[in-house]
Amino acid sequence: MAWLEQWLPDILLWGTVVSLLSLLALLITAPWVVSRLPQDYFSSRHRHPLQRSNGIFGWGLSLLKNLLGSLLVTLGFIMLFTPGQGILVTVVGLLIMNFPGKYRLERALVSRQSVLNGLNWLRRKQSLPPFEAPRPRAEASD
Repeated sequence: MAWLEQWLPDILLWGTVVSLLSLLALLITAPWVVSRLPQDYFSSRHRHPLQRSNGIFGWGLSLLKNLLGSLLVTLGFIMLFTPGQGILVTVVGLLIMNFPGKYRLERALVSRQSVLNGLNWLRRKQSLPPFEAPRPRAEASD
């Protein structure tokens, strides 16, 4: 227990620093990502590919993206028990990764009116047209 008393201030300090850096990164990247998505991204019947790289470069980019997403999911889980935006970082990590059903998860999140309003607010700030609301599940397919 003595080691915990010795290291606790450092752990809290670094936890706070990581939390603030993740918040800053989210404030910078969220508007950037939202501005690059097409207007019909969530209402389209099929997913819009955001990258069209083939070969070793595309494979490497996909690997890096999934590693970053898994790192964010891990950090978000840790932040659930320490200072930080755990749920938010976990969701961002999941949305970065590629996995079966991801597009369905994105549409389910955006079908909540408060989430769609928030995304459209970001688009309005950048003078972009609002996202079209996701179609009901019977009309859409992965």
